[in-house]
Amino acid sequence: MATYIKKSSFLSDLKSFDGKTVQKSDILLMKKKFEPLLGAQFNVLSLPEELLMAFEPSQVGSIVGNLIDACIPFLSKITDSELISAIGLSKNEGILGEREGYPDYLHSSGLRVELKLIFVDNPDIKMRKPPTKREPSARLTQKVTFKNVIPEKDLLLVIAYALKEDKKKSNYYVPTIIGFDLFPVIDCIIARDKRMYEAGSGVWFGNYETPTVLSKKGQNKLIQGQRLIYSYGTKENEGCDFNLDTNFGKLKRIPYPALQKFISISNLKRLLKKSNKTHQ
Repeated sequence: MATYIKKSSFLSDLKSFDGKTVQKSDILLMKKKFEPLLGAQFNVLSLPEELLMAFEPSQVGSIVGNLIDACIPFLSKITDSELISAIGLSKNEGILGEREGYPDYLHSSGLRVELKLIFVDNPDIKMRKPPTKREPSARLTQKVTFKNVIPEKDLLLVIAYALKEDKKKSNYYVPTIIGFDLFPVIDCIIARDKRMYEAGSGVWFGNYETPTVLSKKGQNKLIQGQRLIYSYGTKENEGCDFNLDTNFGKLKRIPYPALQKFISISNLKRLLKKSNKTHQ
């Protein structure tokens, strides 16, 4: 049987973080400093209008997301100005030689910033529509846990962006920041992990290393009152009572009210509409 974190142990760990979070005054100050991000364009990817008709919105989101992820060390060079350095962010070197460490940035104030991107479909642009809606892939992964978060210093920066006409090239479209918000990372991961334990649907294995969900076999055993075996696999056909949670940490699934309000469809539409007025 693999080592796992029981609910009682999780709740005990949770208590050690009571009252520890980034001060609201610090968040408000950071929001003010980050205001120059609004309207910034990632000019490394400028697409002609006719080409966009061959893409689905989620495909563009994946392309841009992967591109920005790979280019994080050079973000100030692929926007339309030196905004990133101007607002006090510098790339965090991370640990163990990983391409993407945690957090993404260090701020000149001493706070630390983890960046997540949300793609907003611009209905004014003709694109190929998918047969079904797809869930945004942005997530606060299992690499971000109680073990490496500094509660009083770490902020989650969620940037909403949409394709807007290139300011320098007519009939070309580039990813453009239409809004952002900041949230204490500790509050987000507490909400994320509490959801897993309170729903009774999964547990952490190892020392906050592998998040899991009950497999179909595990769910049936739970319904029948049978004892669960605490081991996990990656696929249903492996026959374990738990499976690796491949959807773990998706922002849409983190029940933190302020975060959900920002990434709600109604708010993202509002941000896009406001941006369109500013862009005219």
